[in-house]
Formats: sequence, C-alpha cells, structure tokens
Amino acid sequence: MKNLQIASKNNWFLNRSTIPTLAATLLAGLAIQNSAVAQDAKAASEKPDPLPLHQIEGNGGIFSTLSAYIVNPPRDGEIVGRPSAGFSYVSLGHGQNLEALTVTESPWKRLELGYGWNRLGLGDLPLAIKDATTVSLKNDSVQLHNANARLQLLKEGEFDQKWIPAVTAGVHYKANDGISQINSDLGGALNASGIEQRSGVDFTLYASKMFTQLPRPVLLELGGRATRGVWNGLAGFTDEYSFLFEGNVVVFITGNLALAAEYRQQPNDYAPIGSLVRESGDWWTLDAAYVVNKHLTVAAGYGHFGGLLNHEANGVWGITTKYEF
Repeated sequence: MKNLQIASKNNWFLNRSTIPTLAATLLAGLAIQNSAVAQDAKAASEKPDPLPLHQIEGNGGIFSTLSAYIVNPPRDGEIVGRPSAGFSYVSLGHGQNLEALTVTESPWKRLELGYGWNRLGLGDLPLAIKDATTVSLKNDSVQLHNANARLQLLKEGEFDQKWIPAVTAGVHYKANDGISQINSDLGGALNASGIEQRSGVDFTLYASKMFTQLPRPVLLELGGRATRGVWNGLAGFTDEYSFLFEGNVVVFITGNLALAAEYRQQPNDYAPIGSLVRESGDWWTLDAAYVVNKHLTVAAGYGHFGGLLNHEANGVWGITTKYEF
C-alpha cells in the first residue's frame, strides 16, 4: 500500500511537470496555425498583376476590344477597389492622331465604372475640304466622351465548374463634342449622309476564358456590340443600330510579357462623302504588353483601321499605358 501511495505521488508530480510542456506545445501549434492563416490572408489580399489593360474608351480590354475581366477589383479585406488610369496615343498619318485618357473604378468585385476621353486630330482634312469646297472648318479635332458601366454576370469557373467563362455585360454612353460644328460648317452634309446624331449608347456582352492546358497560357475573349457609332462615335452616330462582332486572343509568353491580336467590326450605315469621308473598315491590331510591376503596364501596337476620315489608316503604330493604384 505504501508503495502504491509513493507511485501515485510520483505520477502526480510527473503530471504537474508535464503540464507546462503540453501547454507550450499547444501554444506553439496554435501560433503556427495562426501564422499559416495570416500568410494565406496576406496572399489573398496581395495585388495581382495589372491586367487587363485599358482600351481607348475607358473599359478593361486590349486597345479597341474589351475583356470580361474587371479592372483592379477590391482585394480581400478591402471595401471598394482602387482606381486605375491610362493613356493611349496612335499616329494615324497625314497629321491625324488619336489620343485617349482613361480612368476606371471598381467599387465591387463584379462592377466596373469607367470614363474615356478621346481626341481625334483631323490633320489635313480641313485643308482637303477647303480645296474641294472652299469651306473652312472651325475645328481641327473632335472629342468623344465615353461613360461606361460593366457588370460581371459570371466569374470564370463559378459554381465549381472549370469550363464556365467570365461573362460581362456593359452599357456605354457616348457624346461627341465637335461633330455638330463640323456638320454646320459643311451645310448639313453629314446629316444628309446619315450621320445625324451627336450622342449614342452602345451595349456590349463579352466572354473571357483562360486556357492553361497549352504550353503557354492563352486567353480567348469574344464579344458582341450593338452600336450606332461611326468610327466608335468619333464621327457621330446614325439612327440605326448595327450588331457587330469583336474579340481578341492573348498569349502569355512569360510572366511579364504578353502578345495579343484583336479584331473589331465597324458599321457602314452612312453614305461616304467622296474621298473626304470614306467608308469605314474593320479594325484589327497586333499588340505587345509588358507588366513593369504590380501597378504599371505598357504596350505597343500595330494597327489597321481601313478608311478613316479622308485617308486609309493602315500600318500605323501606337502606345498605351495603364497604372493601377
């Protein structure tokens, strides 16, 4: 009996001595678990690469076509997303150029709001009009204001279905500043050709899907647009809607470099005015984009725009940049 009491007493002292060790082990385990959770949360809230780019009308996309992905959405833990700003410039030849200033803000992960200011320099068009008609234009450029709202209806891979693409619908209000004065200077010639409005609304629907089964990731983006705009609205708007196809394909050569090709149909619901206002041609571009860091992307491209103003704008070059805050 005495030996049992001694053994019980020794076990009690042994158990008391192991309590701190067990507690330390448990605390260490909790610390490791909390550290892992914190690392996962940090990884989830880390800023992704600044893609997609800004297209010239103030939406997420390439140069003239869109993407179903939302620009700079809120990261985990953020209430709203952060703004992004971009600039584009294209030399169209003959003194004509296209400039764009763009900004987007994504207050929720599925909503993107954007604005794009476009300026189209007329180059030698006023001189050509004066030589042909003796009429002098008061403007040497037109400006287009684009206000956009896009809602992502489906996220890529939603409902645990890997085949589901991202799908985004957009509404785009456009107002042309300058085309009414040009029409007045020409004695209503633009109205007579079918270009009768200075503003219009476009509707877009896009799907985007990333394919990772290939040697390099490939992004395919296809969309449709309902528009009344002539040259995106840079030459005004007609009374009838056209339903057009557009899209792009992007190949990620490295983690920082991507090559893209895009195509955008243009409507022809107006009558050309001789060689002064030519028939529209479909747009296509080849682009190379480089991700400088987590905030900045720069891109350069080769463009084919067909009939634009009084010339063919083919084989032209441009640049675009975007910065995400």
